[in-house]
Amino acid sequence: MMLFAACMLATGGCGTGNEAPDGQTDISGSPSDALRFTRVTQEAGLGAFRHVTGAFGEMWFPETMGGGAGFLDYDGDGWQDIVLVAGGVWPDRGDAGLPALRLYRNEGGHFTEVTEETGLAGLRAYGMGLAIADYDNDGDPDIFLTAVGRNLLLRNDREAGPGGRVVFTETGQAAGLSDDAAWSTAAIFFDADQDGYVDLYVGNYVEWSPEKDMWCTINGEDKTYCTPKLYEGVPGRFYRNEGGAFSDRTAEAGFLPAPGKTLGVTEWDFNEDGWSDLVVANDTQRDMLYMNDGSGGFVEQGVASGIAYDEEGQARAGMGVDAGILDHTGAPSVVIGHFANEPAGLYRQISPGLFLDRAAQSQVGLPSLPTLTFGLCLFDADLDGDMDIFLANGHISPDVEGTAEGLFYRQEPQLFLNAGDGHFSEYEYPISEPIIARAAALADYDRDGDEDILITENAGPVHLLRNEAQGGAFLRVRLQGVHGNRDALGAHVTAVTGDRRMQRRVRTGSSYLASSDKALTFGLGEAVQVDTLVVRWPGGETARYANLLAGSEVHIVEGSDVAEIVVLGNQPRP
Repeated sequence: MMLFAACMLATGGCGTGNEAPDGQTDISGSPSDALRFTRVTQEAGLGAFRHVTGAFGEMWFPETMGGGAGFLDYDGDGWQDIVLVAGGVWPDRGDAGLPALRLYRNEGGHFTEVTEETGLAGLRAYGMGLAIADYDNDGDPDIFLTAVGRNLLLRNDREAGPGGRVVFTETGQAAGLSDDAAWSTAAIFFDADQDGYVDLYVGNYVEWSPEKDMWCTINGEDKTYCTPKLYEGVPGRFYRNEGGAFSDRTAEAGFLPAPGKTLGVTEWDFNEDGWSDLVVANDTQRDMLYMNDGSGGFVEQGVASGIAYDEEGQARAGMGVDAGILDHTGAPSVVIGHFANEPAGLYRQISPGLFLDRAAQSQVGLPSLPTLTFGLCLFDADLDGDMDIFLANGHISPDVEGTAEGLFYRQEPQLFLNAGDGHFSEYEYPISEPIIARAAALADYDRDGDEDILITENAGPVHLLRNEAQGGAFLRVRLQGVHGNRDALGAHVTAVTGDRRMQRRVRTGSSYLASSDKALTFGLGEAVQVDTLVVRWPGGETARYANLLAGSEVHIVEGSDVAEIVVLGNQPRP
């Protein structure tokens, strides 16, 4: 049967991206002295990377989705390395030698590919997204790769001692994470039951195979990519970590029934009971809020909370998602990226378990209306002490520009700067030309104190944007768990400077198909120190540290009364 896609509602995209020369763009009007990003992809050693969709003319649905990206210190040298999902090829089509992942070692701000020597060159999968955490508590980060088909768990087997060789070993099936082959997308490690081992939630998308791919068209003649509304959703899965191996506890933990079509997941403790809750963003299905019952089980409250639907009671195309505190109320907000002609959702909690969409009042809604948002990150871009919003945009079909005025395949990402009260102004974006953006991840890759941005393009290059914020001081915080999980996932950190309180959480997940650095960045504006830093560890233990000077990174080990000070700067790697 011929199906007509008059209005595309699917997520993802396809095309070939070409990166313009690296360069520098000022974002004028910043409340800081200057907010400037420099595009450093080429000089940083990432210019040769291209994502592959495997497209060969049949326009199969997964080709629209793009690939993920992540930051991790895989070799323990203190510098954030980069892992990129290379994409995939279909059986008997194209280069079957394409590795599923490509790993780049950070050598003091410049990256060298180490895919071959770390055992990843022979890895095969039609890859999607990344979740990165130390799942076995052995002191180094492991990688979970979602895919069309069997997902993969890559255990980091790093030799002991300085400069020890690292080889990744695929252990998904042995660890209990390969029960059913599905089309998986978003994933998040978090300690649901606070037993000291991080559990895993895996979002699934739709029931698809080459045999089930549908024929859709915009012009009545040529095939195009179909809307996900035409496919059945596949519910996500929840795996409990039982000391390094996982068991499927989806039903008993409260994650069923679920509509599937998941593209984003983020964590926050919304009722401040000390337990991790989850927000799941679904494409053309209701979004979901899973509240932790204090035993590692969950109660789904998306409809009751007000985040499931738009103001007219309709499900939107939920993609990237993040959570954080955006104003001086201290109440968390959830921000969700949507399809073109759907504004971004910005839901602020107004009482425990109840949210109000403030996208219009925040002045984010209208400017985000024409764009299709995938990657979405909350971070303090200008280091003035409040959280800004970054949207990575790009449509899913090259044919869209002929369907409606104002819709474009390539789109400019957007940066919204926070006035401090939860109202935002859109600022000029640091890439001058529109791109087909998908994943967006954050890290201080050059160790200068501010967070830099990594963006992937579908069937195109990767973009590394170096943040050179000049207007604010900072404090970086990196935690290590002892009694709880080693990554300290679920730790809640409050920085007090003068009369300002800033709150962050150590998390994986968020954005779209991405994994950011787990260190926390507090912008301090003109303050010279953090007067008090309060760390609430998973399990409830609280520690306080006083008079932490700006311009440094502190390393804190659970149970220690002393915060180790690390001087930052763009110095050579040790």
